[in-house]
Amino acid sequence: MGTRLIALVLLLVVSGCTPRPETTPAQANNATDVMFLQMGLAQIDEGDDLATLVAQRAEDPALRTLATDLGGQWREEDGTMRRWLLGWQQPLTPGPGTDHAGHGHLHTLRPADLADLKSRKSDFDRTAVGLLLSHLGNCVETSRMESAGGAYPPARALARTITERRQSQVRALLTMAASG
Repeated sequence: MGTRLIALVLLLVVSGCTPRPETTPAQANNATDVMFLQMGLAQIDEGDDLATLVAQRAEDPALRTLATDLGGQWREEDGTMRRWLLGWQQPLTPGPGTDHAGHGHLHTLRPADLADLKSRKSDFDRTAVGLLLSHLGNCVETSRMESAGGAYPPARALARTITERRQSQVRALLTMAASG
């Protein structure tokens, strides 16, 4: 009995030392996934300045709330996007001259747009709604690109979430624009 017990204990110890076989293959990513994340980070960087300004200065409480919520969502998405790109050993921004593989500067929110918004007095909210609508529309287009051509399932899921969030925000902004 003692020999069997020792053999059983040794078997358990040895079996615990061997690495478990991987149950799922590593999920592959492709150039569309990388481009989506890089463009998404650029959109977040630009949009966060806009959202912060709107959250601070908008007169409409609903617009301030939307901008605050958007900033929180962007911080969450930013962390995920950076983690994936760094994990794949990809740069956080595209190389010079890549022009996002034909997608141009879809994410561009010009510094002049923010400067103009900062200088606004009486029509700050209306101008902010217009800039947010444009920027969020670009975010939706970037997410749709990922949904159509991305290979990494978690990135595709993130793109669906972003599309749903941004479309909801666009609807809210359109309602604000119609009533203002």
